[in-house]
Amino acid sequence: MTSDIRAQIESVNAEIGNAFKRGDATALANFYTSGAQLLPANSDFIRGTAAIHTFWQRAIDTGLTGASLETIEVEGHGDTAIEIGQYRLLAAGDVVADQGKYIVVWKNDNGAWKLHRDIWTTSQAAAVSA
Repeated sequence: MTSDIRAQIESVNAEIGNAFKRGDATALANFYTSGAQLLPANSDFIRGTAAIHTFWQRAIDTGLTGASLETIEVEGHGDTAIEIGQYRLLAAGDVVADQGKYIVVWKNDNGAWKLHRDIWTTSQAAAVSA
């Protein structure tokens, strides 16, 4: 059962990567539940579809051109799944703008797996100023 959930989540993750390449923040926001929350670093909670759309549109506007998500582990719990993975965010020329790890709590929403809680953290070293 968990392998089926994992395959479905990996499929959605591939679609997320494609939406990022298209610069389609609307599609990105639609991969989340209506009550979803993003928990990015250096930010308050970002709640709901409209705010998530704005967040991803701003990320695209800064020059991000792609995202790749690699699922490491999935645990299924009924209509909820927990995914642990690694991400890469790309800028023009496929330059790695950021990379790190994430945890997503997924919800099965009328037969479709959607992101419900999304938290990530960079693995890149913090900039040190002199």
